[in-house]
Amino acid sequence: MSESAPSRSMESLDPRARVVWVVFELVIGAVVGLGGTWLVDRFVFEIAFWVGPVAAAVLALAGAGYALLRYRVWRFEVQEDAVYLERGVFTRVESVVPFVRIQNVDTKRGPVERLAGLSSVVVYTAGTRGADATLPGLAPERATALREELRELAVESEYEDAL
Repeated sequence: MSESAPSRSMESLDPRARVVWVVFELVIGAVVGLGGTWLVDRFVFEIAFWVGPVAAAVLALAGAGYALLRYRVWRFEVQEDAVYLERGVFTRVESVVPFVRIQNVDTKRGPVERLAGLSSVVVYTAGTRGADATLPGLAPERATALREELRELAVESEYEDAL
């Protein structure tokens, strides 16, 4: 089994994932910024009325920036014997999931993903309790095709490994 470096043909996530992640971070930043300053104002000491909106804006914009960077670095590739994943903004994570270890592959579409027209592929491997790898932000057609491709490659690897 060769765990080679990725080629230049690594695949990005669907651009709609970027929008979903940015909107999520904007909402979280606004809620945390406004809620946090309200709590400080109410229970600790009085602060100027403009601090809450400014804190919310700063947190929302920082979160949106983080989401954009996260989208930019998220890449994956189906190699000859494994799936290679790259992700992470502050800590880069490179994962290799060998086909021979794949036990199950699912597609998942939560409410936000359905609303945005996206899907995720979840790869479960031998010897783990939960998902070993999740590929988020894929078009539903791509997610279905990838799920089937990984399932077939896992079955082929299982047969080759048994020989």
